[in-house]
Amino acid sequence: MKSGKWVGFVTLLLHVCFSRADKIVALPGQPKVSFQHFSGYVTVHDEKPHRQRALFYYFVEAETMPASKPLVLWLNGGPGCSSVGAGAFIEHGPFKPNGKTLTKNAHSWNKEANMLYLESPAGVGFSYSANNSFYTDLNDEVVARDNFVFLERWLLMFPQYKNRDFYITGESYAGHYVPQLTLHIIHSKLKLNLKGIAIGNPLLEFVTDMNSADQYYWSHGLISDSAYELLLSFCNSSRLMREALTQSFSSDCLSVYSEVAEELGKSVDKYDVIADVCLSSGQSPMAIFSHPMFLGPQFSSSLHSQLDGFSQQVKLRLILQ
Repeated sequence: MKSGKWVGFVTLLLHVCFSRADKIVALPGQPKVSFQHFSGYVTVHDEKPHRQRALFYYFVEAETMPASKPLVLWLNGGPGCSSVGAGAFIEHGPFKPNGKTLTKNAHSWNKEANMLYLESPAGVGFSYSANNSFYTDLNDEVVARDNFVFLERWLLMFPQYKNRDFYITGESYAGHYVPQLTLHIIHSKLKLNLKGIAIGNPLLEFVTDMNSADQYYWSHGLISDSAYELLLSFCNSSRLMREALTQSFSSDCLSVYSEVAEELGKSVDKYDVIADVCLSSGQSPMAIFSHPMFLGPQFSSSLHSQLDGFSQQVKLRLILQ
């Protein structure tokens, strides 16, 4: 057998082995479906003696004629938001949880595409690093490189998708992940039929993105002229975010955002200000600043304790993504 045929045979064998190992027979509570789906790990850094980093994926073939449908990579943002937990099982995957069962999502993207959900970077969702020092040195460049290695090795497992129309998509901090991975692909020798990228609600440029919320609330009549003037003069959203990240809150920012929060009230959904009001859960959908870069519950409790000392006694409910 000629060397070229051996290479083809080995590639096919690897594909069959990996596909069988990663194929999902059925998820708990899953309804019967006609399409295949897979999940597993792809090692992106395999320094001896340990496999240092591995990224977890969930892949869902298109409902009909998957061989003719494009491949779409989805990346949730954060940083730190699970593409499986959020993208696949809350937003546009094939199933949605309903108690102890899964129901079919009528608006699933796999009606039109083969969907590849990636948990990135290592440390997010089921993805991991065996070396904890990785988390200290993590940056966007490392994420882009790991995502590229994942894609390159995943295509060895599923070579039938290498020549498909390919799209890279995501939301939130994927405003960085998506274009940076795209640039990495363009500058590489990896031959892909890359057709385009799509980013929703993306974080692109910190100051512009953060402060646009202030103007948006004011222009939609959700806050008063006087409250908007305070935002412009004393503390805008980008300044508050920076203070939140350094855990050093100024009295100016806390007092301004106490007033803004009071004006917004408890019935405004920041993602859809004209949406129906739903207070049956007893929880407010309102959050002036709920960017996923917030540091977690310790930030929430710290901010609340400082707000308690102000005369207005207004607490901001933080919705952590």
